[in-house]
Amino acid sequence: MPPLKTVLILGGSGLVGSHLRSLFESKGCAESVLTPSSQDLDLTKQQQVEDYFQEYRPQQVYFLAGRVGGILANRDHPADFAYDNLAMALHVVKNSHQVNVDRLFYMGSSCIYPKLAEQPMKEEALLTGPLEETNRSYALAKIAGIELLRSFNQQFGTKYLGLMPTNLFGPGDRYDPFRSHVIPAILLKMDRAKRRGEEKLTLWGSGKVKREFLYAQDLAEALLFLGLLPDEKYLPLTKMPLPLLNVGSGEEVTIRDLAETIREIVGFKGEIAWDENQPDGTPRKLIDSSKIESLGWAPRWKLAEGLKVTYQDFLEEGIF
Repeated sequence: MPPLKTVLILGGSGLVGSHLRSLFESKGCAESVLTPSSQDLDLTKQQQVEDYFQEYRPQQVYFLAGRVGGILANRDHPADFAYDNLAMALHVVKNSHQVNVDRLFYMGSSCIYPKLAEQPMKEEALLTGPLEETNRSYALAKIAGIELLRSFNQQFGTKYLGLMPTNLFGPGDRYDPFRSHVIPAILLKMDRAKRRGEEKLTLWGSGKVKREFLYAQDLAEALLFLGLLPDEKYLPLTKMPLPLLNVGSGEEVTIRDLAETIREIVGFKGEIAWDENQPDGTPRKLIDSSKIESLGWAPRWKLAEGLKVTYQDFLEEGIF
């Protein structure tokens, strides 16, 4: 397959986007890789998006940008999560069609599935039950984005596909004790507790819920894999009733066990306590990634290995 002409990575400086950009550059898969920052291109502004797409006319778009956050951020700012993610999806999908983008990959999240969906969750579980209330606004905005993909594919014959990754982590993550996702939040809190010589660290929830985690490099490789997949294998994916694929590791762990693994890596010697007055979120989230694995992709990183690299990057970046 000849190199792609112009690839646009929206969210190119983020957790997954930075890995994907490096992959494209190291493998020479594209003549031009565009990674505009949010300062250069505000995806919530319709005219900015239209002008950018008209000027650069990308061949493929990797739509990884969005307003994201953990339970606290979703709880306190539901309107922001709903509006920003809806606006971004409307503008990017419409303008991708306007300039004849060949393949558009839209990043969702496993939180779009019902709170009590049968495990592991298949793509067909979407819209079959109530959502987890703590991230309802974000999930509904992402579901609306998937419907946009389906509708454009049906009406205009576009080749757009949604990717539903499980919980992501890796170098370049956002570290905030209150607004980050679970791994960076625990890692930051535990590192600070160690440096301060604290004898006890309190974490949110019961620690009993189960989660699946995927190293960001694995997701970037899945995206590149799909971007270069031959048409005869790729096109049927966009014609499915729901044009989306799960991307997970298949490795499930309780939050308590995750905290213990991070404790060992960080070297924190104190006690870990659990504040069960704080929300747990969905009891279990394990996705079924058999569809993408049947195409030839598989994750390479184990959780503990990825956590070690992530913590080393944390130390090198001086995020204390």
